[in-house]
Amino acid sequence: MSLESIVHVCLAGLSTGMFIWLVASGLTLIFGVLGVLNFAHGSFYMLGAYSCFTFLGLLGENFWLGLIIGPLFVCVVGFVVERYFIRYVYHLELPYQLLLTFAFVLLFDDLVKILWGAGSLGSPTVPGLSGSISILGRNFPTYNLFIIVVGPIVALGLWALIEKTWWGRIIRAASSDREMASAIGVKVPLLFTAVFVFGTWLGAVGGGLAVPYVGLLTPGMGETIIIDAFVVAVIGGLGSLKGAFLGALIIGLLSSFGTRYIPTFDMFLTFILMAVVLLWRPQGIFGEAS
Repeated sequence: MSLESIVHVCLAGLSTGMFIWLVASGLTLIFGVLGVLNFAHGSFYMLGAYSCFTFLGLLGENFWLGLIIGPLFVCVVGFVVERYFIRYVYHLELPYQLLLTFAFVLLFDDLVKILWGAGSLGSPTVPGLSGSISILGRNFPTYNLFIIVVGPIVALGLWALIEKTWWGRIIRAASSDREMASAIGVKVPLLFTAVFVFGTWLGAVGGGLAVPYVGLLTPGMGETIIIDAFVVAVIGGLGSLKGAFLGALIIGLLSSFGTRYIPTFDMFLTFILMAVVLLWRPQGIFGEAS
């Protein structure tokens, strides 16, 4: 086990973890504020990837412009889902919320097959971020390093938004006591819609960034990432952004080392870790006990 091998495995784990975090951040924010476990969040990630891919073709392979426009289209879908469907299950128990959002998973999977076909779509390269960089004598993809940098930037941005802004104070107040927030003049339904759309945008941006990362776009790709995002959210503590960030780092590194050194048990390591955390601390690392 050489030093360069360990460094590259760690970098691969960090890029995987930060990629999961980009999706899990929106899922965690929505649950932390609205109290809704949105299983359809993976579908918003998938729609973000396909929308970005489509706009890439329309805009002449301009990845950055496609990354801006594609998620905005998904935000419209998120607005419709929250305003006309999820808003009516806020007061119901989690199983009902999961059933409703899982129904949207099936609908969006079929929608993608209708609009883009059931086959795989190849992803383009990103100008300026294609190729690789030599680190300790071995090449590492430049785009993966870009993902490693983007992850902490998003985390710092969300922390500043929630902790240091007027909107963040309103969000924290409404998530703690909806009735009191409404009594002092906060338009809670409108705020919840805005938070849901913002969380949708985070998931869609993660999907857009996945276009060059995953290699192939396939219908149902949202189901894979949402499982990882749920595991991250559970380990870190449902509703805790810092817990989701730490959980994503742990899962990314564990997956990378497992794939490299014990591939036979790679798929079990994540769930074993989740089971250990739940036995030790059922509310997650940074979660609050009910």
